[in-house]
Amino acid sequence: MPTISLCMIVKNEESVLERCLLSIKDIVDEIIIVDTGSQDKTKEIAALYTDKIYDFEWIDDFSAARNFSFSKAKMDYIMWLDADDIIDHENQEKLLRLKSSLDLSTDIVMMKYHVSFDDNDNPTFSYYRERLMKRSDHFVWQGEIHEVITPCGNIKYSDIAVLHKKLKVNDPDRNIKIFKKLIQKGKTLETRQKFYYARELYYHEQYLEAIKVFKEFFKAEDKWIENSISACLVMSKCYIRLGEESKALQSLFQSFIYDSPRAEICCEIGYIKMKNKKYKEAIFWYELASNMEYPIKNGGFSSVDCYGYIPYMQLCVCYDKLGEYHKASDYNDKAGKIKPDDKNYLANKKYFEKRFLKTK
Repeated sequence: MPTISLCMIVKNEESVLERCLLSIKDIVDEIIIVDTGSQDKTKEIAALYTDKIYDFEWIDDFSAARNFSFSKAKMDYIMWLDADDIIDHENQEKLLRLKSSLDLSTDIVMMKYHVSFDDNDNPTFSYYRERLMKRSDHFVWQGEIHEVITPCGNIKYSDIAVLHKKLKVNDPDRNIKIFKKLIQKGKTLETRQKFYYARELYYHEQYLEAIKVFKEFFKAEDKWIENSISACLVMSKCYIRLGEESKALQSLFQSFIYDSPRAEICCEIGYIKMKNKKYKEAIFWYELASNMEYPIKNGGFSSVDCYGYIPYMQLCVCYDKLGEYHKASDYNDKAGKIKPDDKNYLANKKYFEKRFLKTK
């Protein structure tokens, strides 16, 4: 059975670190904690689980810190987690089974990363991340922010999921400050960084500047398909915020250049059409989304709800607006099969029960 080093970089994580370590300690063979300047009890908590704790001066470079943590690993494979990640019981068992069956011909194991959840704790937004890497391959993190290891070699896709469970809000300006500092130093952002910088500008309501950077990103020949599609989606949101709906639609349609339609794009088009009371057009796009399979291995950011729950609920609304109440109810029932405890589904169910009772 291969061995695993867990490598983490942390700073002021006393509220979540123990939760994370408890969820993984019985699976990995070594725990390495790199602290980048904690002023709370983070290192004291880490010391309960490992004596391999190292200090690393923070230099606004996540890759530098992660590469330092990897340099301390001694086991066959290296796994990384953030302090506010956990592995629940179901996925602990899956990871143990993977560990027992894994052989050294595998270079990278990609695992699901669930990063947002609904009121019933069902994942609503997830994507694949490079999570387990063979140490002898000497993988290197790249990028000061939104760091990444480019997957290569023999790649295994697993259904194991890591859950990102925040308890506190990090500094919302941290990422954009790092990007602006890099630019001020004269660094030319590489294509992937331009994508993430434009997203940060959008989050900070700098819509015109975000659009400008997205357009620079689109000119690059080495842009990743999934980032290109995501960029079209976010750029459309910028245009919506600026009141330029036609340009928002153009941005969404631009995504079709890069690959087949994604449900997230179709739902956004459907929403714009529905908002303008063009219900039949909205139905077209929501039905298209509802028939799409969830993209398991494309690696892009995926909204789970766009591949079933959202289009069904919106189709319910559209058909209701058109007076086709039985169709509307049928789509509500489909949404209910996905989320039987959802308050919107339950409210709609009562609404249709009353409506149909009146027509008897």
